[in-house]
Amino acid sequence: MARDYNLEKRKFVVGGVAILVVLIYIARLFVLQILSEDYKKNADSNAFLNKIQYPSRGIIYDRNNKLLVYNQPAYDVMVVMKEIENLDTLDLCQTLNIPKEYFVKRMEDIKDRSKNPGYSRFTQQLFMVQLSAEETGMFQEKLFKFRGFYVQPHSIRRYTYNSAAHVLGDIGEVSTANIEDDEYYQKGDYIGKQGVEKFYEKELRGHKGVEILLRDAHGRIQGKYLNGKLDRRPVPGKNLRLSIDIDLQRFGEKLMGRKIGAIVAIEPETGEILCLVSTPTFNPADMVGRQRGKNHMALERDPFKPLFNRALMASYPPGSTFKPAQSLVFLQEGIISPSTTFPCYHGFVVPGLRVGCHSHPSPLPLVPALATSCNSYFCWGLYKMIGNKKFLRPDSALTVWKDHMVSMGFGYKLGIDLPGEKRGLIPNSKFYDKIYGEGRWNGLRIIHTAIGQGEILLTPLQIANLGATIANRGHFITPHVVKKVFGGKLDSTYLYPRHTTIDPKYYDYIVAGMRGAVEHGTCTTANYMPDVPICGKTGTAQNKGKDHSVFMGFAPMNKSKIAICVYVENGGWGATYAVPIGALMIEHYLKGKIAPEREAMVERISNAVISYGTQTR
Repeated sequence: MARDYNLEKRKFVVGGVAILVVLIYIARLFVLQILSEDYKKNADSNAFLNKIQYPSRGIIYDRNNKLLVYNQPAYDVMVVMKEIENLDTLDLCQTLNIPKEYFVKRMEDIKDRSKNPGYSRFTQQLFMVQLSAEETGMFQEKLFKFRGFYVQPHSIRRYTYNSAAHVLGDIGEVSTANIEDDEYYQKGDYIGKQGVEKFYEKELRGHKGVEILLRDAHGRIQGKYLNGKLDRRPVPGKNLRLSIDIDLQRFGEKLMGRKIGAIVAIEPETGEILCLVSTPTFNPADMVGRQRGKNHMALERDPFKPLFNRALMASYPPGSTFKPAQSLVFLQEGIISPSTTFPCYHGFVVPGLRVGCHSHPSPLPLVPALATSCNSYFCWGLYKMIGNKKFLRPDSALTVWKDHMVSMGFGYKLGIDLPGEKRGLIPNSKFYDKIYGEGRWNGLRIIHTAIGQGEILLTPLQIANLGATIANRGHFITPHVVKKVFGGKLDSTYLYPRHTTIDPKYYDYIVAGMRGAVEHGTCTTANYMPDVPICGKTGTAQNKGKDHSVFMGFAPMNKSKIAICVYVENGGWGATYAVPIGALMIEHYLKGKIAPEREAMVERISNAVISYGTQTR
């Protein structure tokens, strides 16, 4: 009988398939039991309880070592779902002073993996946050009745002053995105949300420790594993010394009162920010505790936007405070010399166009033009630069102009060590091509740029930095609010000067013009300290409603200790609010106090009320 070779081959195929299936199962078992950590983790979860030891967060001081932010003990309630047995829900709710509905909802949220991606029945989950010491004491007395629940100590922030909320920032519970971005965090941890707390989060947070506790077969704690040999102690966060002078900060907030706007003061030599005021503001203590969410929502809904840090997030037209920067570009490019004069017929007047100006002698050279803030002078300067034949075309001239402005810190973020800074706007040729069409614009079309209007937008931080740059005669150090990291170091960004593209020799003419503005020009209300020569420049920035009141200056004239910008929304003339506020801030910082004869001025300005459309603030 002939052999059936097809049947013989089929037998080998079937046998091979069976062997392959067995090998696949063996390989899978090897991966699961030997290579995979899943079973080990589950076994460890049954045998051990890793109790996190939270480090104390770094403390924050002002430049004079006054305590601003410190820590106070608080306690969270944690739960391990697998360990819950015979729980008296009503007793637990009464002890924690919570409604049963809260308990049910919280337990559902903990188990919901869409809300709590790291959920495990074997590990501690956050049940309730920030119990006071008294609440914790009452809970711990009955803790033996609530199997599976634990008390986790940590700390919450406390504030010495109701001030500097936008600088200090706040901390809050981590989000899912925070956990995904950094494996350091787990559900229930806290992280800096705004201000210094956010920017210096890694320095302030420290490093967690862990206490490894051993469980028996019934899940009961038997003590430390290996007598604590594998435990890790927490490492405290680093302390910070800010450059902020808290007394100056509080004085600035008082002067701004219920006004909307900002004050930024910088030490020119170092770039250290002496105060950074944004109003309206809020009490930083409102961002602590179980009412944080409710308070935050109320602030978000406030129509005056107290959470918005106007000092570095608001982009405003700088008005005439921009004229010193224009002067420097015109001098550098040879468009003018210090002796160049331009006519002013109560403004810049050409056929079909007029940019108004106030009464003053005419024509004027550069220094008195700055002192009197002559609009016509700077309009003629820009007009002649954009049309100058050495640049061949207007777009080329504007590019040169823009590059100089960028070197002075405009048009891009300066790089302050706070989150949320905006860049403002310095238009380039492509910007105007989109508005008017390519090649269809010239100096007259963009003439309002000459006086800090039109499309120009700067932040109060950038305007204050211009003051610091002029005080330094051509360089600045990137503004920053942290002076020292204890046990660490500042980023080199905040240590070295950045030079502008303007020859330093031209800055002396700008200083002279700004000194003239205080002595006999638009800033004379700041000229009341003979021993402190203040240099300043007003701005009255046009607005859809009432004009904004602006001041930029520095003092003393030589070896300056402070540069400042004051911006009061809808405050009217620069001399109405911004100049006196700036002068008082300079006096307070350099003298340490305000002279008695000016106390009435302080109260008048502090209590002044400005109408904002249909609302009064």
